[in-house]
Amino acid sequence: MQVITILYLTLGIALIWKASEALEKYSVLTAQNFNISPFIIGSTVIALGTSAPEIFTTLFAALKNQGNLIVGNVIGSNIANLSLVFGLTLFILGVKKKVIQEKSIELKWNLLTLISASIIMYIIFLIRPFAILSSIILISSLFLIISSWSILSTQETERKPPSKTKHAMYKLLFSISLISLGAYLIIQGANDILKVFNVGEMFIGFTVVAIGTSLPEIAASIALSIKGRYEAVAGTLIGSNIFNGLLVLAIPGLFNREQIMSKNWNFQEWENLLITLIIITIIFCIYMRFINLKPRKASSLLGLLFVTSYFISLFIAYN
Repeated sequence: MQVITILYLTLGIALIWKASEALEKYSVLTAQNFNISPFIIGSTVIALGTSAPEIFTTLFAALKNQGNLIVGNVIGSNIANLSLVFGLTLFILGVKKKVIQEKSIELKWNLLTLISASIIMYIIFLIRPFAILSSIILISSLFLIISSWSILSTQETERKPPSKTKHAMYKLLFSISLISLGAYLIIQGANDILKVFNVGEMFIGFTVVAIGTSLPEIAASIALSIKGRYEAVAGTLIGSNIFNGLLVLAIPGLFNREQIMSKNWNFQEWENLLITLIIITIIFCIYMRFINLKPRKASSLLGLLFVTSYFISLFIAYN
C-alpha cells in the first residue's frame, strides 16, 4: 500500500508540472486562433479544466453522501486559489521585480462577478446547500455569467493575429486532461495516507482534497508567472473560483439526497471559513482593480501576506 501511495503522489505531481507548461502555451495559441482574449480563455476553458478535479471529487463524494467533504473541497479550494496560488504568483513576480498591469476591459465585471458568486455561495450554505433548488439557482447563475462573458469578449479591443500552430485546441484539452489525471492520483495517494490517521471528512475536505484539487491552479499559475503571463493567472483563478462555487457546489443537489447529506451539516462550523473566503476575495479584487487602473510593481510582501492568510484558514479549520 505504501509503494502504491508514493507512486500515486510522484506520478500525479509529475503529470501536473509537465502539463501545466503545455497549458500555458496552448491556451494563448487557442485564444489567438479563436480571436478572443487570453483573459477570457483563462476565465472559461482553463478554469473549467482546472476545476475538473473538484468536479469529479464532488461527484464521487456525492455518490457516498459525504456532504462535509464536498463543502470542505469547495471552500478549501477557493481559499487556496486566492491566498496560496495568487500569493505565490505575486511573490514570484515581486522577486522578479515585475511591473504588472491587467488591461482587460472586462476585468472589473469579472471581479464583481467573483464577489457576487462568493455571496451567493454563502447564502446557499446558510440556507440549504444540498437542495435541488439550490443547484438550480447556482447553475442558472453560472449560465448568466458565461453568457455575459461571451458578450464582453466581443468588445475586447486588443487582438492578436491568429496562431499558425495546428491543433492548438486539441493539445490544450489534452494538457487539461493530464492535469486532471495528475490531481486525481495525488488525491488518491493523500487519502490513503490520511486513512491511517483516521481524520474526519471536514478536515480531509478542506486540506488534502482541497489542496490536491488546487494543484492544477498552483502548477499552472507558477509556470505562467515565471514566464510573466500574470493576466492568464488572474483569469484562471477568477474563473476557477466561480466554477467551483456555482458548478461544483451545484452537483450534490442534483442527486436529490438532501436529507442524507445534511445529516451532519452544521453551518456554524463553516461560518468563519466562509467569512475568511469573502474577505480574501474582496482584498484580491481590490488589488486586481488597482493594477487594472495603472501599472504597479508586484509586491512580494503582499504575496507573503496572501500565503499567510491560507495558513490562518488552516488554523480556523482545525479549531
